[in-house]
Amino acid sequence: MISVQALADKTAISLSFICAVHCLAMPLIFLLLPSLAAIYFDDETAHLLMLFAVLPVSIFALTMGCTKHKDIVVFILGAVGLAILVTAVLLGHDALGELVEKVLILSGATIIALSHIRNHALCQRSDCDCHS
Repeated sequence: MISVQALADKTAISLSFICAVHCLAMPLIFLLLPSLAAIYFDDETAHLLMLFAVLPVSIFALTMGCTKHKDIVVFILGAVGLAILVTAVLLGHDALGELVEKVLILSGATIIALSHIRNHALCQRSDCDCHS
């Protein structure tokens, strides 16, 4: 049976991937299927929804990982990634510009995913029961 922490790590990695795909693919999808743009909510709403999904899952998994493995790198990487993501979403493309916003969101999502991958790898290598 998968543990709660393993599920949280895998969920956070998946959410980071979805966030990156959204940032990269949506402009292309709107070019190919312009009618989809009419029914799709704005980017800011999508970013806020993703942020509200990513924050609690990441904070939980990274806190648990740091507590069990005493590897502060996991927590620092995750905190930096979350800070970048929160900054990009809260400031938005109006303050940052479209390109800077996308770069920050992709950077934050990538750093968050890397921290969860490291956390998962630490669990696989150790004798803890966090990912059993």
